[in-house]
Amino acid sequence: MRKIIVAGLGYIGLPTALMFAKSGIKVVGVDPNKEIVGALSEGKLTFEEQGLDELYNQALVNHIEFTTEYQPGDTYVLAVPTPYIKKSKKLDPNYVISAVNSVLDVCDKGAVLIIESTIAPGTIDKYIKPEIIKRGLLLGEDVHLVHAPERIIPGNMIHELKYNSRTIGTDHPKIGEKVKKIYQGFCHGEIIITDLRSAEMSKVVENTFRDVNIAFANELAKICREDNMDVYEIIKIANMHPRVNILQPGPGVGGHCISVDPWFLVGDYPDMTNLILSARKVNESMPIHVLKRIREIMDEHGIKDVSKVGLYGLTYKENVDDTRESPTLQILDKMAEHLSFGIKVFDPYIDSKVVDNQFTDFKDFLEHIEIIVIMVGHDHIKSNFDLLQGKIILDTKNICSNNEIYKL
Repeated sequence: MRKIIVAGLGYIGLPTALMFAKSGIKVVGVDPNKEIVGALSEGKLTFEEQGLDELYNQALVNHIEFTTEYQPGDTYVLAVPTPYIKKSKKLDPNYVISAVNSVLDVCDKGAVLIIESTIAPGTIDKYIKPEIIKRGLLLGEDVHLVHAPERIIPGNMIHELKYNSRTIGTDHPKIGEKVKKIYQGFCHGEIIITDLRSAEMSKVVENTFRDVNIAFANELAKICREDNMDVYEIIKIANMHPRVNILQPGPGVGGHCISVDPWFLVGDYPDMTNLILSARKVNESMPIHVLKRIREIMDEHGIKDVSKVGLYGLTYKENVDDTRESPTLQILDKMAEHLSFGIKVFDPYIDSKVVDNQFTDFKDFLEHIEIIVIMVGHDHIKSNFDLLQGKIILDTKNICSNNEIYKL
């Protein structure tokens, strides 16, 4: 192996590329976005993540370069986007197909293509293998396909890259062992070799399991709200049972994993995914539930103007700058559908303007609102509770202990 070419330098591809480089492998990071490549070439990271600066500096020692052009090589890691088509609920494979074809244009004979992007079960058989066959190439000889789905989460990426277990899916065990050795350069978790379809399915199943569990908690929150019970107390008591582990309710499910991957199963198996579909509907309903709670609180306090309400948090989880599929953005979309505008927004991790009425100064944000809705449990808000005195608080993340604070 001369080098590894990592295609896609986003939340997954960049930390992975840096990890490979730190382990002593020469790495070429490829991304079609010239701004991303330019920034990384100048030593500027394109998103915030704990430990990423240090990892970048360590990777430079072993040499990593960034470019917009695919290069010849024998080992490729594809970490490109895999969105779903909202109407059909099926995977949109176009980014992966495009990346595979770009690799096939330049790769060495016998090259290994490792797909890290999360894909629907059967994607490699349906979409990737036909691209190879079209070119008259032999699978398992001219080109080897591997699926090694990523298992990291923003906010804890570096630790999870090192210690999470990994799955290597391949139709050729010898290639699986070869890829396993590459990942062992930085991964201290267990690395399992299996077939391609099992690897595809396992990643989707992991995120679907969590989505279903969260939906159960969210449905409990609605039931408890109906009869004025404390859902958090009930979950705490239930979780004392040794075989019960209910997750926490919240304002919705965001990110590019839990809120997306279950749709792959719903889209491909519509007659067999009643539970999964129901869970998706419950979690997608939570932004509306939050809006109803805001309306109830406004009525209770005689507040008529929605501009007196502020949403704290634009990201989909705490202490990161990732806004993909965030519940706050979902709420703003729902409001826009009904021509309701003017609600204020603030997030300490988002400096650039993402939405209208977005503030970059927390105290200025607070001066313009009477109701603050905590959508994300950033450490920032936890250390600034004293600034919320006199404000009406709706805490959707259960991070406040004051009994006078409104909850889901």
